[in-house]
Amino acid sequence: MPSADEPSTTFADLQLREELVRALATLGYEEPTPIQREAIPLLLAGEDLLGQAATGTGKTAAFALPMLQGLEQRGRGSAPVCLVLAPTRELAMQVSEATHRYGRDLFGAGSGARVLPVYGGPPIGRQLRELERGVDIVVGTPGRVIDHIHRGTLKLDQLRTVVLDEADEMLDMGFAEDIEAILEAAPASRQTVLFSATIPSRIDKLARKYLRNPVRIEIQKETAPAGEAPKVRQSAYVVARPHKPTVLGRVLDVEAPEAAIVFCRTREEVDSLTETLNGRGYRAEALHGGLSQEQRDKVMGRLRGRTADLLVATDVAARGLDVDHLTHVVNYNVPSAPEAYVHRIGRVGRAGREGVAITLAEPREHRMLKTIERVTGSKITMEKVPTVADLQARRLELTRAALHEALIEDELDGFSVVLDALTDEYDVVQVALAAIKLAHEGSTGPAGEDEEDIPTAAPASSAAPRPGTAGRGGEARPPRRTRTDGARVFVGLGRAAGVRPQDLVGAITGETTLSGRDIGAIEISDRFALVEVPEAAADEVVAALRATQIKGRKATVRRDRGPGKQ
Repeated sequence: MPSADEPSTTFADLQLREELVRALATLGYEEPTPIQREAIPLLLAGEDLLGQAATGTGKTAAFALPMLQGLEQRGRGSAPVCLVLAPTRELAMQVSEATHRYGRDLFGAGSGARVLPVYGGPPIGRQLRELERGVDIVVGTPGRVIDHIHRGTLKLDQLRTVVLDEADEMLDMGFAEDIEAILEAAPASRQTVLFSATIPSRIDKLARKYLRNPVRIEIQKETAPAGEAPKVRQSAYVVARPHKPTVLGRVLDVEAPEAAIVFCRTREEVDSLTETLNGRGYRAEALHGGLSQEQRDKVMGRLRGRTADLLVATDVAARGLDVDHLTHVVNYNVPSAPEAYVHRIGRVGRAGREGVAITLAEPREHRMLKTIERVTGSKITMEKVPTVADLQARRLELTRAALHEALIEDELDGFSVVLDALTDEYDVVQVALAAIKLAHEGSTGPAGEDEEDIPTAAPASSAAPRPGTAGRGGEARPPRRTRTDGARVFVGLGRAAGVRPQDLVGAITGETTLSGRDIGAIEISDRFALVEVPEAAADEVVAALRATQIKGRKATVRRDRGPGKQ
């Protein structure tokens, strides 16, 4: 970040085309973010780049603007010159839309850059027609890009740039082999750009194999100056499972978010909680892998159009989503890994805006909160569940604020006849109090509507250790996870159908809440496959795989019945 004495860098200073600078100004972008300042000059110079940057740092513009800069009107053919790979349909759509907006003024009014998103879900016909007509930039998921390559509808021979966006997510979802196949098929002379939130050894290995002398840049998350509050306020409530829906409702009532995402573990939990929240008067929408792409698009349209204020979603369904007015993220359960927690809360507190991250932890999950604090280096404040008195005070405050706004607007003359009539019989203070009561009950319901305080749940760490769980010094410790807690899932497709381990991993991580590290041994025979998954997630995996396709085919999926019983 430039110091107060240094002049601010502008997009024009980065030697970008006038059309791009003008489009950015129209969109309200005043100056480049740190990653844009570092990456754009390097990419314009033709360097390969390995960038470590989290979601929300501006990396889409960091690679999209140099790609657009290099487009030429003369000699534009049908084959794309740039390819961006993204882990999910939502992120592919988001990157495609942003790139189209940045390049809309190129080559004169009404022309612009030809950007096409390709992903699974909707009918492939439109994608085929657009590819035949000609595109400049393709943004797609690895599976659909491979599909088009095999069909012969996507030619890579003219590619000048390949971008891997959120590469760690793509590897987690089982796309490693597809990515390598795409990179092998692309021209050796191409420029390769890899962005990832983390750079584990497998990302480093991929970069060493496919990038040529890459420049490495790392954008650290901004930290709040001393004495200032962090941009994301993190808090948690310890809640017994039966009380979680009620506590969530009370926390939302007190917080009054402008828009929030509530993360759940399973589709069934998403659907049940969405119904509960709508019953409490919220405008909640469900988002998970069981929805069609058209349904998902409608849900996101309602959230972005502010006709919905809560999105209840699984992790996989919500990957790549970016909602400008999002103020709160709620973990309905404690995430199973610190990385998942970081990804979730990274959706708020962006671009200088303040955000709130709230976690509802069951007593047994309290230790995981401490692990997340230790790994992330951030403090999660433990809060007390709002009492009935807290809730009533918050509702009265909302009523006061609404009345204050009405007084400021001063459009009250039409009601003076009612006031005159009532003050002939009652004191004006009594009339005012009656009006406040009606306003309050009209917006929040009758006060004290059979609500009770929720009993406090103590963290499991405060209870006596169970036999056999005491560690050194008598401290309780969580049981070690072993293969004995796993279940095997039978999938009625095998080598004869071309099924590979990464196909199964990609299908499971793409449609459930599991990550690649949660999946155990995979055995593939000619006619079927067996996949080891956590026992607690086995039914979710079975339901998800039954609802999707593997290698373009429906498969029989069930829990494994044991040897000789397939």
